[in-house]
Amino acid sequence: MYGAILGDIIGSPYEFDRGKKTKEFELFGKDAEFTDDSVMTIAVAEALLDAGKDAPVERIRELVTESMQKWGGKYHNAGYGGRFRVWLTQKNPMPYGSYGNGSAMRVSAAGWLYDTLERTRKVARATADVTHNHPEGIKGAESVAAVIFLARTGSSKEQIRKYVTEEFGYDLSRTCDEIRPRYHHVESCQETVPEAITAFLEGNDFEDVIRTAVSLGGDCDTLTAIAGSMAEAFYGIPALLTTECSDRIPEDMRNVLNRFDETLGRSRDVEEE
Repeated sequence: MYGAILGDIIGSPYEFDRGKKTKEFELFGKDAEFTDDSVMTIAVAEALLDAGKDAPVERIRELVTESMQKWGGKYHNAGYGGRFRVWLTQKNPMPYGSYGNGSAMRVSAAGWLYDTLERTRKVARATADVTHNHPEGIKGAESVAAVIFLARTGSSKEQIRKYVTEEFGYDLSRTCDEIRPRYHHVESCQETVPEAITAFLEGNDFEDVIRTAVSLGGDCDTLTAIAGSMAEAFYGIPALLTTECSDRIPEDMRNVLNRFDETLGRSRDVEEE
């Protein structure tokens, strides 16, 4: 999850096509800060940790809804979209057919917590369809969680590319150089997730994936959060960057990250450089 949050923070100054579409930029610009992407990533993670590995899907939906509303209330100015902002305040919130990229940016915890790809995809679907129950919104969440699962369990990038293309039908044939010139700010899964996956596939290490994602422009914090979540699973993250991430988020969010690491049985003190 550090990868998603770092992607969000690093990409945030360049949202709404404010970047120069280059990989050469200060990694943590003066306006770099966490946004709704990080808040909802934390919210979903906490819900899945509370649910446990074997919780039924309906219970996962309940906990995800409660957690997102709780965290949304705590950080109500984090930059939520209009319909989601309304959903956060409803007493009996219902899904509203969204295919926005929010379902994909918040799903990273699901890629780490389960032992099979089938269970990973099922839980990812549950985290999406409390709001984003459009087929494209669900596909975005499932595909991102699936890439994370495959990356952390030893699949090669070519195996990951093949799986995503066959299972989800995304076009991964374009290079980032081909995407970059005409790409613009768009908030749908179908025009964010394939680009984020392509940035991950082209990157040479964690930081290079982040820089590649930012260079595409568009909804930059979200696209880079998605790419960063995949890059973490494949490459790991340098300890200096995880420390930077921890220093840039509040204590309550750090507590969830620490709990997440404890559940996975890993220590950030020995994270690979």
